[in-house]
Amino acid sequence: MGNVEHGGRSARECLLDTASELFYERGFQAVGVDEIVARSGVAKMTLYRHFPSKDDLIVAYLERSDAAFRAWFEGALASADGPRDKLLAVFAALGNLAQSAGCLGCTFQVSAAEFPDPAHPAHRIALRHKRSVRSRFTKLASDAGFGRPDVLADQLLLLMDGAWVAARMFERQSPAAHVFDAALALMQAQR
Repeated sequence: MGNVEHGGRSARECLLDTASELFYERGFQAVGVDEIVARSGVAKMTLYRHFPSKDDLIVAYLERSDAAFRAWFEGALASADGPRDKLLAVFAALGNLAQSAGCLGCTFQVSAAEFPDPAHPAHRIALRHKRSVRSRFTKLASDAGFGRPDVLADQLLLLMDGAWVAARMFERQSPAAHVFDAALALMQAQR
């Protein structure tokens, strides 16, 4: 019964897709298991067979979101040659994404805010995600020959996080439209 398909998707994928949509749109605390079950059309027993707790479902969602972010990030990098241009390509892609209709900001910021306890799995995943982005920026900045790649990486991470916040607050009329120019200015200031 747990392997029944819903529109070509397994029950697990249907539950995760539904939870992902709701969590991203409204946050974690505002979405209950009963709503996920009702909207997905999957039985509550099946949900608990795949995800023994709501935290397990949140972890699966955040891990999926991290993989999707990494794919987006790598796709942005692939559009450019050289580490400096790769850094700028990420911010060009970010500016476009932050202005798109479906962009509601960064789910990892939401998880860190809703789960402030550093021991909570959602908080740990959010922190791991941000550290990974920061590390990637540091490597690219180092490869590009910036004198203080760690400082530039910190600045770029703050800039990215600000763009995510602006995307949620302002929607498509977001100041995040200028994130590329801000990244370029930070990089030029480091030269």
